[in-house]
Amino acid sequence: MSESTKKIVTRFAPSPTGFMHVGGVRTALYAWAWAKKHKGTFILRIEDTDKVREVEGSLEHIIESLRWLGITWDEGPDIGGEHAPYLQSQRLDRYEKYARILLEKGFAYPDPFSEEEIEKFRNHAKEVKKAFLYRDYRPEEFDEWDGKKPLRFKVPVLKEYTWTDAVRGELSAGVEALDDFILIKSDGYPTYNFAHIIDDLEMGVTHIMRADEFIASTPKYLSLYDALEITPPVFVTLPPILGEEGTKKLGKRDGAKDILDYRRDGFLSDAIINFLALLGWNAGGEQEIFTPEEFIKNFDIARIHKSGAELHEEKLRWINKEHIKKQSEEAQLESVRPYMKAYGDVLLKKLLPHIIDRISIYGELVNIEQSDFRFFIDPPDIDIEQVVWKDDLPQTSKMYLEEVQRLLPTTDFSSIESIKQAIMPYAEEHGKGNVLWPLRYALSGQEKSVDPFTICYILGKDEVYNRITRVCKKIDP
Repeated sequence: MSESTKKIVTRFAPSPTGFMHVGGVRTALYAWAWAKKHKGTFILRIEDTDKVREVEGSLEHIIESLRWLGITWDEGPDIGGEHAPYLQSQRLDRYEKYARILLEKGFAYPDPFSEEEIEKFRNHAKEVKKAFLYRDYRPEEFDEWDGKKPLRFKVPVLKEYTWTDAVRGELSAGVEALDDFILIKSDGYPTYNFAHIIDDLEMGVTHIMRADEFIASTPKYLSLYDALEITPPVFVTLPPILGEEGTKKLGKRDGAKDILDYRRDGFLSDAIINFLALLGWNAGGEQEIFTPEEFIKNFDIARIHKSGAELHEEKLRWINKEHIKKQSEEAQLESVRPYMKAYGDVLLKKLLPHIIDRISIYGELVNIEQSDFRFFIDPPDIDIEQVVWKDDLPQTSKMYLEEVQRLLPTTDFSSIESIKQAIMPYAEEHGKGNVLWPLRYALSGQEKSVDPFTICYILGKDEVYNRITRVCKKIDP
């Protein structure tokens, strides 16, 4: 099978060492999209060989995060597949198999040195003002590997490597980038440098989406590929995600959020996908709002950026609002209900356009519900001084309110426009501010709110009548 017809296989291989943040999720997103675009296979593999750093519950967190976003895999630890198992800690026999092959070829050896001895080598390198390379201190003879000592890779040939990255183009490194690195640790677990190459080989991975920090290690990987006579997959190096200042790569220590925090904050999963898609890629046109399906259709490795992408939460909020506006009314109601349980669906449906207009994320309703909408179910406590418009007297405002009240029995409350048509002529005759300010404040108790006709429509005729009566009695008992 030629390269052009070879089935695309990608993978996402996180370590269960903590929460998922935007950098990891974007890697998964691009790998998933590339496989889906080409009707290939996307694999979820868990690199759990660093037992010291492993955090309990991380695997479940990874799965929950990806599933929330709709990033689904064809093979993985929870669903199995032809290349199972998908936890590296359960694949130790595979790594030992290839370790034995390297030993037989003379490209691996048990590390005979203690940590103290290696530290002496480092200090010696400093004294002679040379970069520390383990291969400079490699012993000439080796014992048999019994699995109790670390197993190191022995660089077969010192040479300059040149390779092509699908994003960065042609890259190269000299012999100083090659060194004898550990393949299998003394605890029996493989290092990342060894395990990912074996797993990618056995799982048929064709494209590796990876962070830019792996460029420096690529010559070591290429040396190992050569030793095992493996054709490397396509390297696709993604641009770093930077903080808002654009000067530093965003990491967990620099404020990168747990991806599920975005869900808790009320962001939509499709908006997160859309936002992350644009952190390092564009479709080549003006379009900025994409559904996941549109992103997959448009995604092309050739349009991945080389330079870093700045994460601006303001842009994320804008994208999220655009996705909220695209939701169906029922989907919007479903998202609003948890924040406004006391309102009931009849009232919520009337309020919905005004709720959507005020928010960028649903989580904002925690505060907005109290400040902007609560008066619809809890009649406000009115400050008489606030009822009046400019220099009017309270009794004057009361007169205007009572005149509006007299219009109510014959007013059609079936729409906002019909209410406006009934009240506006009177307001224009006596001054819009003089009439409409007291009406809006009497109904809402707020200096800023939706217009009084909308409030009337949402509250209904009887409640409007009762609220005006209550205010007028307070002005002149």
